[in-house]
Amino acid sequence: MNVGSAACLALLGLCHSAVAQTYPTKPIRLIVPFAAGGTTDIVGRAVADGIGRELGQVVVVENRGGGGGTIGADALAKSAPDGYTLGIATVSTMATNPATNARNPYDPIKDFVPITNLVNVPNVLTINPKVPAKNLQEFIALVKANPGKYSYASAGKGSISHLDGELFKYLTKTDMVHIPYRGSGPALNDTLAGQVSGQFDNLPSSMPHIQAGKLRALAVAAPKRVDGLPDVPTFAEAGMKDMNNMAWYGLVAPAGTPAAIIAKVHDAAVKTLQDPNVKRRLAESGAYPDGNTPQQYAAQIKRELEMRKKIARDQNITLE
Repeated sequence: MNVGSAACLALLGLCHSAVAQTYPTKPIRLIVPFAAGGTTDIVGRAVADGIGRELGQVVVVENRGGGGGTIGADALAKSAPDGYTLGIATVSTMATNPATNARNPYDPIKDFVPITNLVNVPNVLTINPKVPAKNLQEFIALVKANPGKYSYASAGKGSISHLDGELFKYLTKTDMVHIPYRGSGPALNDTLAGQVSGQFDNLPSSMPHIQAGKLRALAVAAPKRVDGLPDVPTFAEAGMKDMNNMAWYGLVAPAGTPAAIIAKVHDAAVKTLQDPNVKRRLAESGAYPDGNTPQQYAAQIKRELEMRKKIARDQNITLE
């Protein structure tokens, strides 16, 4: 490296440092890559106000649903790396979509800078109470006896709920019709209305309806049974360990966002997760706050991506 190049790099570093010291000077956009009403939206809105308070600026949530989260994630990847556009990352956007779709428009590793994992969330299989099955075994037997009659809703093609649905069909040797939506919120609404038989969803958006008797929970993806649902077995207990992986929701920025800004946003996010009101709000919905480092979150994303690639490869699941 010559003297001129070194000087330019030093000047660039000083510029980034100066920008980070004054950041933010205007509202921040937070892209939620699914429609309103689902778990991604719940998590995004739960932390947006707190991060805004910590940074001294408004954080505006923008729902960009469609394509199992691909549309919103791609919009984030193509945004200016200046700290004024952040996004909620999910297992769908960072792992299942890239693992199952060769034409996925972004690279989950190269196109984003991880900030922190916000929460870990159990997944749950629910059915409309009108479906004549009281537990998981009865549901599997019912679907096996009626191939193609029953359906499941997902948050969109390529989403984690889609992959879970196809994996469930493979493991149980059943045939259900897949009905994709623009997010788990619309999928949940039609499951509640009985337009579809059931749904693979994240627990926070489904929990109130399970507790109200409007949905019947059959199995949860969690290390152990959920406190609020002690009679509902885990998928591992049911012999489906490949489905027993919790979902997670994190915060990312476009690649190239200055490290000093990433550090500032990370600190704001962690402080928000430690706020008693935010912790209570998340806990009531079945979410477990995290707040790991950017490096830890980067490793977490890579592990999830490799695991989802293996599942898709082993089960021959492609969602193009």
